[in-house]
Amino acid sequence: MKTDFILAITQLAAERNLPKDVVFSAVEAALVSAFKKDDLGAQHNISVKINPASGDVKVYTLKTVVEKPTDVYREISLAEAHRIKKDVKLGETIPLESTQFHAGRIAAQTAKQVVLQRLREAEREFIFGEYVDREGDIVSGVVQRVEPRQAIVDLGKAEGVLPATEQMRTERYRVGQRLRLYLLEVNRTNKGPRLILSRSHPNLVRRLFELEVPEINNRIVEIKAVAREAGFRSKVAVAALQEGIDPVGSCVGLRGVRIQNVVNELGGERIDVIQWHAHPKVFVANALSPAQVVNVDIDEAEKSAVVVVPDGQLSLAIGKEGQNARLAAKLTGWKIDIKSQSVAEAEKKTMVKEAPPVAVAEEAAKVKERVARVKEPVPLEKEEVAVSEGVAQVEGAVALPQKVEEEVEVIPYEAPPEVEVPAEKPQIRFAEDIFAPKAVKPEFKKKDKKKKSFKEDKLEGGKLKRARKHKEPSIDELEEDLEE
Repeated sequence: MKTDFILAITQLAAERNLPKDVVFSAVEAALVSAFKKDDLGAQHNISVKINPASGDVKVYTLKTVVEKPTDVYREISLAEAHRIKKDVKLGETIPLESTQFHAGRIAAQTAKQVVLQRLREAEREFIFGEYVDREGDIVSGVVQRVEPRQAIVDLGKAEGVLPATEQMRTERYRVGQRLRLYLLEVNRTNKGPRLILSRSHPNLVRRLFELEVPEINNRIVEIKAVAREAGFRSKVAVAALQEGIDPVGSCVGLRGVRIQNVVNELGGERIDVIQWHAHPKVFVANALSPAQVVNVDIDEAEKSAVVVVPDGQLSLAIGKEGQNARLAAKLTGWKIDIKSQSVAEAEKKTMVKEAPPVAVAEEAAKVKERVARVKEPVPLEKEEVAVSEGVAQVEGAVALPQKVEEEVEVIPYEAPPEVEVPAEKPQIRFAEDIFAPKAVKPEFKKKDKKKKSFKEDKLEGGKLKRARKHKEPSIDELEEDLEE
C-alpha cells in the first residue's frame, strides 16, 4: 500500500512532467540540506535514501577509511571498517546508518525551498535534453499570448518564443490558434532553456514537404534547394534519386492534394516546384518558371547568367516587383540578368557594327607594316620572287600586281565604206499655194483695262439703275405713239 509520501511524489512528478526518480532525487537533496541545518548534522557528511516502494527514509553518514582517523565525524579506522564490510580498503567511503538527526520547522521550510529549486532545475534540464535533439524540426503548439514584439506558444511540455522577425507578415496570430512551427534554436539560459520558433524560415517549407510527400521521407525524391519570401511565394527544386520517378509530380500529388496541404498550412503562400538540373544553364532556365526562356549565357568566373526571354514573357520572368527573378537567383545561387529577345538582338547588332577602337588601330598598324615591307626594294639574291600571271608574290605575305610588257599586233586602219544618202524628194506645190494671196489676219490690240475695285463697280451699278428709271423716250418711240 502506498503511503501519503509516495502519493505526493507521484502527483508532483505528473504536474511537472518529470520522471519519479528525478523527483525522489530532489527530495533526498532537500532532506540533506534540512539535516545539515542542525549543529550535529553540519559536522557530518550526510546522505539520504528514500525507498520508492514503501516511502521509508533512511539517513546515512559517509566516512572515509584511514589507518588512524583524525576526524571522528568523517573518518573511520580500517579495523572498525572491516567489522562493517570485510573487503573494504583504505581510501574507500562506507555509509553508516544513523537515527540521531532531526529536522525542525526551519529545516523543514528549507527543505521545501530546496525541493522546489531542484525540481525547477530538473525540469529545465529535462526540457533542454528533449528539445535540443529536435532543433531544426517541426513542432506543434498553441498560441498562449500575443505581445508587441513576440508571441508565446505553448508546446505542451515547454513554452516557445516566436519573435517578430520570424513571423510571417501576412499572418495575424490570436490566442488559442494552433500552428506548426520550425524549431530554430534551443538556448540554455539562467531562467531555463529558451526555444526560438519560426514561421518564416525556408526549412519550414522543406519539413512540411517531408511530412506530406512519402517519396521525400523515403529518400526517393530529394529537395535540392528552397528559396522563400514568407507569406508570398516560394520555389522548391527537387530531383529524383531513382529512375522512372517524376519528382515534381510526386510533390504536387494527385490533383494537387499534397502541395495544397502545404499551401494551406502556410496561409495560402504560392509554391513553385521545379525540376533540379546539374547543368547551370538548364537549372537557371527552370528556376524562372513559369516564364519561357529562349537562351541562357553563363559566366562561371563571375557566376552570373544572362537570360533572354520572349518580349511577351519579360514581365512574367521578372515577376511582381522582381519577385520571380529574386527567388530564382536565391534558388540557383547565380546572378541573373533578364533581357527581352528584341533588346538582345539589337545589342548583338550594335556590337557587330561597333568594333573596339584598339583592335582597329592594331589591324591598321599591321597593314601599314606589310605595305611598307612590300614597297622596299628586295635584292634578288636574298629573296625569291615568283611571278605568275602578272602577280608578284613577296615572302608569301602580300601580293601586288606588276606591269607585264606584252607584244601587241599592229593592225592597219581601214576606212569604213561610204554609204550613199538619197537626196531629199522635192515637195509638190499647188497653184493655190503659189498664186493665192496670203491671208492677213487682223491684228487686234488689246486695251489695257484697269481692274475696278468693288466700290467702283457698285457705284456704276447704282448709276445705271437710276438712269433706267428716269430714261426719256426717243423720237422713234414718240412717232409710234402718234400713229397709234
